[in-house]
Amino acid sequence: MAGGWRFIAVRALPEDVLDWEVPFALSTNPKRDLSGPGSMSGTIEPEYARLRGPDGLPIIEEWGTKLFLEIEGQLRWGGIVTKTSFDGPKASIQCEGFSSYAHGIPYESHMISGPLITPKDPYAGKDKNHDGYIDYSNPKKKVPPPPKPYGGTRFDAYVAFRNIWNHIQSRPYGNIGLKIDSHNLGELLGASDGSDPWELAWWNNPDCGQTLDQLARDIPFDWIETHTWVGGTNTIDSRIVLGKPRLGRKRNDLRFADGENISAIARPEGMGDEYANEIVLLGKGEGRKMARFQAHKYEAGRLRRVHTVTDKTLSSAAAMRARSLKELYGRTGVLQIPAIQIVDHPNARFGSWQLGDDIRVQVNVPWVGDVDMWHRIVSDEISADGTCTLTLKRSDSFIY
Repeated sequence: MAGGWRFIAVRALPEDVLDWEVPFALSTNPKRDLSGPGSMSGTIEPEYARLRGPDGLPIIEEWGTKLFLEIEGQLRWGGIVTKTSFDGPKASIQCEGFSSYAHGIPYESHMISGPLITPKDPYAGKDKNHDGYIDYSNPKKKVPPPPKPYGGTRFDAYVAFRNIWNHIQSRPYGNIGLKIDSHNLGELLGASDGSDPWELAWWNNPDCGQTLDQLARDIPFDWIETHTWVGGTNTIDSRIVLGKPRLGRKRNDLRFADGENISAIARPEGMGDEYANEIVLLGKGEGRKMARFQAHKYEAGRLRRVHTVTDKTLSSAAAMRARSLKELYGRTGVLQIPAIQIVDHPNARFGSWQLGDDIRVQVNVPWVGDVDMWHRIVSDEISADGTCTLTLKRSDSFIY
């Protein structure tokens, strides 16, 4: 293992350190994802896998062990062991980020933002002879029209995000130890007039992980999972950092260039069959009453290409527009560099960027020539051989 690297095993419940030096050999590099849990896999000797902690349980146990990677005193990755298997003399271990825990967990409560509220009519039933006047009124008084329905209380998208995580971690044996940022996004869910409430109800059997992903996709917003030591202790602070609405910034202070700190690039790619400059989004409803939204971004000299998306969870104009534009901007890119491999270099020291940053990539591409364009970091994988791989998407494919 590279100098300064160590893998630390912690019991999931409670969070007691089991081993400070797990003999974990990487099969796939630790990967962090923007708005995703990330993953890591590796192998250990079966003899170690059979070792037990002070609590009498196996040190490595599916859904019972947290595994962290520390490099030079800094926690660079954290997750939970989700799968183990034995193949010959070694045990294979699969780990997923903490936030993967939400997937497969049902939401067992009810919350609604922007409900349609119909006030009680104080004069209902007081005109039994249907003459338009209040019964027995003297002098006669006309029955006033019933009060109009209105939209109820709405809450912020991040309140919903936190409520779901609070629900997950409040269940028995469900506290995975994630803290969620406390600020608000500034985006209220549901329509103000009550015509399209946002609702999460146990009787629809919603999946918490899918709902969290859908919120981040449709609003949209960013989040990342982080793990840090609490100063002077052996306690780890694990949290989800929420963007407002996006994370990262344009990094004019960093440089990524051929012959300097870029050691390899993934084959540049266009959109091919995925290219579209017009999106047709079909939402909730059927027939003529189906919600529908179109967005386009035509370019001189290029033919019209249409991509149709169906999402029956969407109905509000704001949600339809956000989803359409996200699809559109993700499909109109001419060329992008999917990934670059870099070395630690004064241009951009390891750890100097964060997920979501926009970086300028300068490379020479066969058949294209010199490429100089801005890309956004959507994941990173650090390797024990002294390199790091950054997965990228064109900056102009995002909308916020």
